[in-house]
Amino acid sequence: MTEGAEDRPARVVVADDQTVVREGIVMLLGLLPGIEVVGAAGDGFEAVRLVAELAPDVVLMDLRMPRCDGVEATRRIRAEHPGTQVVVLTTYADDDSLFPALRAGARGYLTKDAGGDEIVRAVRSVLSGDAGLSPSIQRRLLERLSGPEPQPAVVTEAPDGLTARETEVLLLIAEGLSNQEIARRLHVSTATVKTHINNLFAKTGLKDRAQAVRYAYAKGLARPPVG
Repeated sequence: MTEGAEDRPARVVVADDQTVVREGIVMLLGLLPGIEVVGAAGDGFEAVRLVAELAPDVVLMDLRMPRCDGVEATRRIRAEHPGTQVVVLTTYADDDSLFPALRAGARGYLTKDAGGDEIVRAVRSVLSGDAGLSPSIQRRLLERLSGPEPQPAVVTEAPDGLTARETEVLLLIAEGLSNQEIARRLHVSTATVKTHINNLFAKTGLKDRAQAVRYAYAKGLARPPVG
């Protein structure tokens, strides 16, 4: 923040696609010291537009939004309006949500169970050049950094337009792992695993896990057990 900026409220835009949630966050922020809500957006496109129009200090950004999600909106805001910081405020704390958001340029990451004081601290932290991470997210980062790095599957070319992650999930299905076991192996939520499975089933026309195992064998992605 510029000299003397700490004496004025932080100008904040809220981006969340759920009207009730968005209005609730705006109402909460209106009660907090040192915060001035200057705009609210229903998706990432609108968030980027409001940043261009209003030049807020911070955007409180949801991740799962239609048209343009929070990660892409964060990337655009940081590239086009570097004077505006982004603090993610989301329901999700899994790796597939956390790390893309941080790589896109978010300086803070809170889950929606954060209290008002925590939001104020995160906003002030990012404006001071520090990270605004909730304690649970800090623990998650430490666990990830201190734990063994998951080894991605080595695949020369994925068939049927599968992404690297979808292919990795397919190989773990072929190993016989359950959704919960896959989630633990990849450090993601079971909901994220289910999304990857639904996507790979849609792309390949598969209907169940048994077909998925046969598909992996047929495409040379996995080898059937010997004996």
